[in-house]
Amino acid sequence: MLKIRYSVILLIVFITFLMSYLVTNYVQSDILELYGYPLIYILWIWIFAIQVVVFIPSFIFKTEHYYDLTGGITFISTIIIALFIKYSANSVDNISLLLSLMIIIWAIRLSLFLFYRVKKSGEDIRFKKIKVSFSWFLMTFMLQGMWVFTCLFPAIIVISSINSELNYFAFSGIFLWIFGFVFEIIADNQKSTFNKNNKGKFISSGLWSLTRHPNYFGEFVLWLGISVVSIGYLDSLEYIVFITPVFVYLLLTKVSGINLLEEIGNKRWGNNKDYKEYKKNTPLFFPKIF
Repeated sequence: MLKIRYSVILLIVFITFLMSYLVTNYVQSDILELYGYPLIYILWIWIFAIQVVVFIPSFIFKTEHYYDLTGGITFISTIIIALFIKYSANSVDNISLLLSLMIIIWAIRLSLFLFYRVKKSGEDIRFKKIKVSFSWFLMTFMLQGMWVFTCLFPAIIVISSINSELNYFAFSGIFLWIFGFVFEIIADNQKSTFNKNNKGKFISSGLWSLTRHPNYFGEFVLWLGISVVSIGYLDSLEYIVFITPVFVYLLLTKVSGINLLEEIGNKRWGNNKDYKEYKKNTPLFFPKIF
């Protein structure tokens, strides 16, 4: 299992750094620059610098309590920096403001939700073994940096463009984002409410009856929406932004999300007849329609 995860992580590392190389060297000519460097390159450095800074005390004190909060702060600060530089160039537009608002709202909601959940429970069971290993814990923070960069990639392309206007792709993407965001919020709230009164049991009602991981499905859809928004502002190699929904899907299903939760679920309820029936009749990720 560890070999499989290592190979997946290495593949993601390779794809992400290849993508960043292509973007910083072949972006279109009307992209914003800072000190002669494409804005996206500066933001890429900023994203990973934050991860390293927070990783050091986190490893020293063996705590994962600020991991998710760091992700949210990275998302928000990166978008604010991008907007500030665009404002300085006197080229702020409606689509850039809309994208920024969508991402900031999502980041605040999710990071605070996860932060308080970890504080309340005392620990995130996913990090129980990881946080005591320097290489694995560092890899987790680097993976978070790649997650932030890859998810923000389509939005940064739009914000970095000097001329951006609303179009049909933008409205379609915004609709997808709203659907995914609401789907994720409802799923999280349903599970939180269920766990308060059913400690030690698994949830199979509400959106959780349509898919075993509706919150992650909502996450995937909202980032797909961000990618769709960017379609009208892409040129040449910038269409590589569609690696974003692929990356999110692989990350959620193969690296740090669903696969770990499925293992935990099998350990807890693997011999439970109802749980076996639930797994048999409920899709892993994409919801059943009927």
